[in-house]
Amino acid sequence: SSGINAEYRDTHHEQLKKRHYNNRVINVEKGTFTPLVFSTSGGAGQEATRFMKTVAQKISESTNQQYSHVMAFVRRRYRFALLRTCIIALRGYRKRPKGRQEAAIEDLNVGIIPKD
Repeated sequence: SSGINAEYRDTHHEQLKKRHYNNRVINVEKGTFTPLVFSTSGGAGQEATRFMKTVAQKISESTNQQYSHVMAFVRRRYRFALLRTCIIALRGYRKRPKGRQEAAIEDLNVGIIPKD
């Protein structure tokens, strides 16, 4: 039903993005391309899910934090980024307050257990 339609739609959009960008990325930029397809409600396509799992695994290994906590953190960051994008699309961009900075990846701590 709608779950099958959503999965087909996400796969279709992934294929469209690959067809449109993959050749240029490989030949001109000498890189690889993974289309990150999300719905406005936070659902992710197959390649986006695979990408988030890989990112969470690497962060988990490098910071010695539990994979499930890191994965929840990665999903939450992407969902808030999507939400922020939707809000900007609806009401327009407003300047970021002065003094606000993004946290560095080295300072990332998503575990419940405090650092020693």
